[in-house]
Amino acid sequence: MGRGFTSASGIVLAVFLLAGCTDDKAAVPDPSEPTVALPTAAPAAASTKLGPTGPVTAPKCVGVAIPANTDPQQVIDANPDSKTFCFGKGLHRIARAIRPADATTLASSEGAVLTGSVRLSQWQAEGGRWVARNVLPAQYKLKGKCEDEKTNPCQLGEQIFVDGVHLTRVMSLDELKTGTFYGDYQANALYLADDPAGKDVELSRTRTAITASARDVTVSGLTIEHFASLPQGGALQVGTGWKVVANEVRWNHAVGVMVIEGDRATVSGNTVADNGQLGIGQYHSADVKLTGNLVTRNNTDGFWIADWESGGIKSTRSSGEVSGNDIVANRGIGMWSDIAEYDRLIAGNRIRDNAADGIRYEISYQAEISGNVVEGNGFGTGRGSGPSLWDGGGINVNTSAGVTVVGNLIRGNRNGIAIQSRTRGDGPRGQYVLKDVLIEANQVVMDEKTASTGVVENKESPVADGAIRFSRNSYRIGGRQAERFAYRGETMTWEQWQAAGFDKDSISS
Repeated sequence: MGRGFTSASGIVLAVFLLAGCTDDKAAVPDPSEPTVALPTAAPAAASTKLGPTGPVTAPKCVGVAIPANTDPQQVIDANPDSKTFCFGKGLHRIARAIRPADATTLASSEGAVLTGSVRLSQWQAEGGRWVARNVLPAQYKLKGKCEDEKTNPCQLGEQIFVDGVHLTRVMSLDELKTGTFYGDYQANALYLADDPAGKDVELSRTRTAITASARDVTVSGLTIEHFASLPQGGALQVGTGWKVVANEVRWNHAVGVMVIEGDRATVSGNTVADNGQLGIGQYHSADVKLTGNLVTRNNTDGFWIADWESGGIKSTRSSGEVSGNDIVANRGIGMWSDIAEYDRLIAGNRIRDNAADGIRYEISYQAEISGNVVEGNGFGTGRGSGPSLWDGGGINVNTSAGVTVVGNLIRGNRNGIAIQSRTRGDGPRGQYVLKDVLIEANQVVMDEKTASTGVVENKESPVADGAIRFSRNSYRIGGRQAERFAYRGETMTWEQWQAAGFDKDSISS
């Protein structure tokens, strides 16, 4: 996939008139002429509903039964000639990561829940608190950047749930209060502020539910929850050729679904919600399809909202399609492509109310961002952030090449479209530089909460003439008309923006 391909989502945002085929070279259109009409209607995604996701949509599973209270790996290993394994109804406590064989299906049509937690019952009252001892793992190496960069609570993987309610970690006994817990790893002691008597208290302890140990695996109809995945690690790891369809992945510490070197994987029709760091991750994986998922309320455990792999979906050094998803109310970036992404299609998604950028395409190559509805993003960033274009927007293109942003509705975000040029070094397809960027046929609505749309650059990486083209866009500017656009360190009116060479064939109101 590259610039100019037809989006797989089938969203058509303008009418192309074809007069017929010809070999006459004179009939080839002038590439300098606009190819897309001014937008007059919202993209199809604005009136499309996602529909049901998760286990309720899974097909019936027929295969070798894995009852609750059974070690799944023992059942799988005892049936080497079987390819389909069906988890029975109920709670399956996973004490070690499941390692499927090639071309295996792990599924359920009975409401199976895979949990990485254990029950805790041996509590003792101590100084107005309750403590359980010898339940934590040994201390381990920590990583990850947290919103709280002083005590870094997000780096620890274990979580506590009381009657299914997720407690917040504090980093000292003095901070302990209702709704929180404290883990003293050196003393191997776990503290609660509230009396746990008569309550179901669970500690997430197993790191991973299913590991990417094989090729062409299908995972369907499962609920995967309460795994103590470490930062950048997935509760569900996805490998080459996998199909992850109609699952619910929730309340795991780090990443819900992580595609790792998983070329041609498909993640579709899942609910990925309330995970501690990120909903879906993709790393070093080509031609992956992330389609029709509900990705919501992720980053529950306090990872850095503005700039460290938290929120909805993040992909690195990968390619493929992200289309038709609802990416909603995540405490971070909605959809983030970062570092050497290539041939990326981001199309027909509904991306709203995320704390940071709606879409960020950063130090990467060749992308089409088309037909998305991007609204209400960017109002929840914390440390190190502000309202400037340096902090992103509804759609943010950062030091990338060959990017087309076409036919999107960008409405009521902290900034509209933010184009950034920074000094970022070299990548596998050449220097990271802002060039060959086309912003065309978008509708940008800047309401009273929105700052601006425009281009920012650092002194070492000035934007080259012709590197960016804004064409045939429609803007609703509203108030503060003198500062709605920005270029080379200056805020601009609509007339000044056009005089600077941008949007000469666009309209504003």
